[in-house]
Amino acid sequence: MAGAGENIDPEAFSSIPPELQEELKAALEKGDLVAAVSKAQEVLCSADKVDLNIAITGITGSGKSSFVNAMRGVEDGDKDAAATGVTETTSKPARFPHPQYPNVIFWDLPGIGTQTFQADTYLQQVSFDRYDFFIIISGTRFREYDIKLAREIQRLGKCFYFVRSKVDQDLNNERRLYDQSGCLKKPSASRPLQYAEDVILNKIRDNCMENLQKGKVDFRQVFLVSNWCTSKYDFPRLQETLVHELPSYKRLAFLRSLPNLAKEILEEKKKYLMKQVWLTSLASLGASALPLPGFSTVCDVALLMSALKQYCQDFGLDSNSLEKIASLTNKPVEELRAVIKSPLAHEITKDLVIKLLSKTVGGGVKYTLLFKNILPVVRPVIGSVVSGTISCATSYILLKGFLNAVADDAMSVLEKALE
Repeated sequence: MAGAGENIDPEAFSSIPPELQEELKAALEKGDLVAAVSKAQEVLCSADKVDLNIAITGITGSGKSSFVNAMRGVEDGDKDAAATGVTETTSKPARFPHPQYPNVIFWDLPGIGTQTFQADTYLQQVSFDRYDFFIIISGTRFREYDIKLAREIQRLGKCFYFVRSKVDQDLNNERRLYDQSGCLKKPSASRPLQYAEDVILNKIRDNCMENLQKGKVDFRQVFLVSNWCTSKYDFPRLQETLVHELPSYKRLAFLRSLPNLAKEILEEKKKYLMKQVWLTSLASLGASALPLPGFSTVCDVALLMSALKQYCQDFGLDSNSLEKIASLTNKPVEELRAVIKSPLAHEITKDLVIKLLSKTVGGGVKYTLLFKNILPVVRPVIGSVVSGTISCATSYILLKGFLNAVADDAMSVLEKALE
């Protein structure tokens, strides 16, 4: 099997923690299917344990806590929501795990610039090393404290992002100056005669960027958001940016935690999860694998059942997620369920998985040779473990087809919710 590892696509390993990559590659290069399956199972297990710590900071009253709640998909006032208010409600770093993905942790940090938290000692006080990156929020313009903080974060080698919150309030305030037809009530040289949302947003963005440039802070962009509408303004673009700039092995954890309220996020989830299908297919050949009645194919039905349920949860096709989307968009949950064609999370049973596998078996046999070109992991063992290859191909076709279906359903739910 010498040289077999040369056929392994590096992209297939990009989402695996570095310490596990080499071990899995070594097993594949040796053509050791048993070791490769065991390592694939370990990789899948470790993916659920990769912690992502996100720090949310800024001056008092900037909307930090509401932003934390928005990112976690909970509403202000919910039982497990971050406390909000017009005065500083955070006296020490407050830990808020995502409700469904607890390894993704949002930290609501105390407001900078108070008597207790001065800029010079702030990062030490809030345990700087704990966080993967920082989001600096302002509800108006970015001030001296924000700029000093950004400089220090950058000096210490971590990423930060500027977020300008409350743009919905700014737009509402501007809209009052125009009549129902959108014409400016009182002519002013500083405002367009006709109401134009994009012009107002660009003005806010330019003002923020000019202020930051004067402070001589190195940054690329400012994201304009409303904590009450995560599908509008720059919220989706902020989420996409964070996803792309995270280390690959932490990207999946963050992607899974994002609310399914933007087309771009759904597309990113599908794209990234597709890269993981081969791992689950390989892992399904483990010690718990059993033969399908009447076929030579063996699969770990429990593992596949868990994977299908996870896809449903990742794309918001579980009862809790559907109810939250319905609440956020003021749509009856029955209308959202009506556009879903694939099974919901609670409908996925062992019998359903066996039925789906049985339908897929023929395709697994038919596409085994194609499968070895799609999945680099089986190339070293093709020819020596033919039945394993057929089983792996069968699981792969099942998982890929189901993932496509739930991603399409999630898009249909989003379109219905936003009607």
